[in-house]
Amino acid sequence: MPPKPRRSPKPHERQRDPERTRKLILDAAAAEFSAHGYVGARIRAIAARAGVNQQLVSYYFDGKEGLYQAMSERWRERQRDLVPPGTPFPEQVRRYALEALRDPEGPRLMAWSGLEYTGPTGDPDHTARSQQLADSVDELRALQESGRLPADLDPACLLVMLMAAAMAPTTLPHVIEGVCGTDPRSPEFIEHFADQVALLARHIGLDPT
Repeated sequence: MPPKPRRSPKPHERQRDPERTRKLILDAAAAEFSAHGYVGARIRAIAARAGVNQQLVSYYFDGKEGLYQAMSERWRERQRDLVPPGTPFPEQVRRYALEALRDPEGPRLMAWSGLEYTGPTGDPDHTARSQQLADSVDELRALQESGRLPADLDPACLLVMLMAAAMAPTTLPHVIEGVCGTDPRSPEFIEHFADQVALLARHIGLDPT
């Protein structure tokens, strides 16, 4: 049976505060994607969470991939506010670690994208993410060239290790509970852990002061 043609939203649906509707959809998408990943998320469930007609998701974002990319761009905008240019690396990793408390959907999305990764062609956010991370690698390389980091350290691998450390409350809660004997999602632990990750970054020479 051929697929049914996609119905365009009626004019009164499109004119009902489009910015608010887009925000409702993006908020719902963040919750759905962070809970189920890109593969497991369903447009119908996102529309239900947002309380909108399913067709509006396609109308505003042209389907699941477009919605995911729009949501990822919103996350990158938050990152630019979170760690503006010039933020020292120890403070960067501290703030990223605190996202497990302040905006947990962000680290969960990153974790899901890694679990589902099968290669660049199947990753809807690959190009934008790679470009952004390349800037961070260049920043580490500049610190290395200035003598702040040992010459035998690979800046790209160091960035991956710092990201993995900052995301541990999201990706390794079971390990944290077993090793640290505490609730890995409690505000007290996450704040302590964020300070410890920043301290580690300072100890390996990432503080420019």
